[in-house]
Amino acid sequence: MLSSMGSQSFSDQASLAMSQGQQTGMPKGATEDVRKAAQQFAGMFMSQMFQHMFEGVGTNKMFGGGAGEDMFRSVLTDEYGKAAAKSNSLGLTDQIMHALISQQEVKS
Repeated sequence: MLSSMGSQSFSDQASLAMSQGQQTGMPKGATEDVRKAAQQFAGMFMSQMFQHMFEGVGTNKMFGGGAGEDMFRSVLTDEYGKAAAKSNSLGLTDQIMHALISQQEVKS
């Protein structure tokens, strides 16, 4: 059903899927819960990607390095992942939302 709308962005398709979910009796707060869960999952996935990306980046010899940077690098990558998921610049949150909504429709 959503695949026939090739000219629309995935964000528009996800919004349509959410509105269709509300029409089929999905509680109003449920779509917000689905968006929140999708955003948390996307943030976790993105932080893992950033963690692997930063493994290849060296530290600044003059101002970087040390135990403190090693300890807080994971916190920084987690926050990068959360920010990337919140901005939804890759559209990952919308894709996860669509998958979650479609799984709920299948089980109903």
